[in-house]
Amino acid sequence: MTISYEVTPPVVAVKDVDLTLYRGEILGLAGESGCGKTTLAYGMNRLLKPPALLRSGEVTLHEKDGDIDVVALKGDELRRFRWDKVSMVFQGAMNALNPVISVKAQLFDVFSTHRPEMSRSEKRAVSEELLELVGVDKNRLTSYAHELSGGMRQRVMIAMALALRPQVMIMDEPTTALDVVVQREILREIMRLREQFNFAVIFITHDLPMLLEISDRIAIMKDGAIVEVNTAHNIYSAPQHEYTKQLLSSFPSLLGERGGFVRTGAGGGSDES
Repeated sequence: MTISYEVTPPVVAVKDVDLTLYRGEILGLAGESGCGKTTLAYGMNRLLKPPALLRSGEVTLHEKDGDIDVVALKGDELRRFRWDKVSMVFQGAMNALNPVISVKAQLFDVFSTHRPEMSRSEKRAVSEELLELVGVDKNRLTSYAHELSGGMRQRVMIAMALALRPQVMIMDEPTTALDVVVQREILREIMRLREQFNFAVIFITHDLPMLLEISDRIAIMKDGAIVEVNTAHNIYSAPQHEYTKQLLSSFPSLLGERGGFVRTGAGGGSDES
């Protein structure tokens, strides 16, 4: 995949990226700010806006009923694909809720667009179920964004991303603005929901130690390119690229000399998605 911004001269923001995501897998995408992580995520989901252009490459979702060529989707087909097959929790999602519309209205909008056959009572029942699924009291359905804590707003955004049971969820730094206690709670929810519904996750962050704990595989990104992809265990124990080694050495240890940290382990995914 190659993504460029149309300026003079053109600047290539993402180049020669080749990634495979497996069903039920958490794929971490790490790299410094400005390396192209978010641009890549927007390109995968066809969310790039001018002057950004997807100039070459392909994005394919493998389903039981056949492959979906995401790049070829247009109009209503593309609209149906988004949020239904692949959802996204955007960077700064804690502040992404509309401040003048209730949580209920925003969840109802998702169902009105993608499940128009649902009755109002069905929408309410599913919305209440979604909130409880992510650990938010169903009575908060009538609340507005300013009435929720940062962690609750983040959970509501995750509930919205799960509303249509997508196969892939792209999470762009979903815990960056939260304190460490709430971060841990959100991460536990993501892990639990992933195991419950078997969706795949692309988790974007510059926090490599976090990815080592939660990811099955990790892709390291630098200057718009993927420089290394491996299991979390191998990224930690035997990094191959010099930039990966630099990232690892940039985080101080809590238990000794600076330049390392303690990792708790990671799992493994299966079945291509």
